[in-house]
Amino acid sequence: MDVLDGKVAVVTGAASGIGRGMAEVFVGAGMRVVLSDVEEAALHSTVAELRDGGADVRGVVADVSLAEDVTSLAETTLREYGAVHVLCNNAGVHVGSRPSWESTLDDWAWILDVNLMGVVHGIRAFLPVMIEQDEDAHIVNTASMAALLAGGSLYGATKAAVLALSETVYLELVDGGLKPRVSVLFPGLVDTNIFVSQRNRPARFPDAGPVPEGWSVDAARQAFKLGTSPRAIGKRVLQAIREERFYVLTHPEYAEHIEHRVTQILSSDDPSLLPVPAPRKE
Repeated sequence: MDVLDGKVAVVTGAASGIGRGMAEVFVGAGMRVVLSDVEEAALHSTVAELRDGGADVRGVVADVSLAEDVTSLAETTLREYGAVHVLCNNAGVHVGSRPSWESTLDDWAWILDVNLMGVVHGIRAFLPVMIEQDEDAHIVNTASMAALLAGGSLYGATKAAVLALSETVYLELVDGGLKPRVSVLFPGLVDTNIFVSQRNRPARFPDAGPVPEGWSVDAARQAFKLGTSPRAIGKRVLQAIREERFYVLTHPEYAEHIEHRVTQILSSDDPSLLPVPAPRKE
């Protein structure tokens, strides 16, 4: 997509973190943006800040795990702006115990509903509209470096599924001669609040597994603060949309780890992990 000025973008999980970083960068490129999130107060605050800066944005409270909420998000977008050109299926949560078999079925249900089915709901609600528009359009699905490396537990399983789904949809669009394109985002450590996803856990999933040994909110907060800024990730996403690039790897220090895993697979070796690279600020 060469021309983004005046185009319409929708970003889920946009009240904070990577979603907000994307929204800020899109606004800077002259786009009109619909921000969606399950956290109502944080969403309204983010929308107000962007509007104060002159941005043409709207906020829509939605839970991406609910198909009806995402359908309503699409309807609101079309009612407000008449079209949609970029969709970022970004909303996600992190949950689960170690060892993984101590995670509850509620843990599994919640993380699958948000991280995987949230992407499915976004594709089902928005992609037919994009196809019917018959103009340049782009979907960005947020996976994770955990989708490419071993040992990601529940979170990694959902993000690996997002990668497989994204590859399938991309090939279907290309084979069908259709205009929309797809990117999948693989962030490493980013300065976000995903480590406290429990703040948004729905009452319908009350049974949470035990907290992993040695884990604490304070320690996680300090680790994530060392990560890349969400706005830097947003810039990478914008560039990928302009270039129509499918794989969006934001942390090159993980290249050795990805190669290590692929080599193990091709050699039929058992899984093993390399040391985690030091976080970097950008």
